[in-house]
Amino acid sequence: MKDSTTGFILAGVGDVNKDGNKNFFVVDTRTPVSQIEEAFVDFTKERNDIAIVLISQYVADKIRPLVDKYTQAFPALLEIPSKDQPYDPQKDGVLKRVQKLFAD
Repeated sequence: MKDSTTGFILAGVGDVNKDGNKNFFVVDTRTPVSQIEEAFVDFTKERNDIAIVLISQYVADKIRPLVDKYTQAFPALLEIPSKDQPYDPQKDGVLKRVQKLFAD
């Protein structure tokens, strides 16, 4: 997750507002699940300056009940692969919803 975050920051996507709030959250092996949940709720419910939440699938797996309950259109929630963990499309809630829309 650190590599993905660093890449986005270098691309100019990262921001720290005047109140010191970051529009990103770095997760590593020592990050407690409670902090991940708190950041997810903050980005998806509390903040109005977030349009897209990108979350590595292995991090989403740690808070899967919250991720699966999330149904809002904005901010958009996208699970992305990580370089160290394989991506499983069967776990991706957005992909599941899209497949249901196009199912015959």
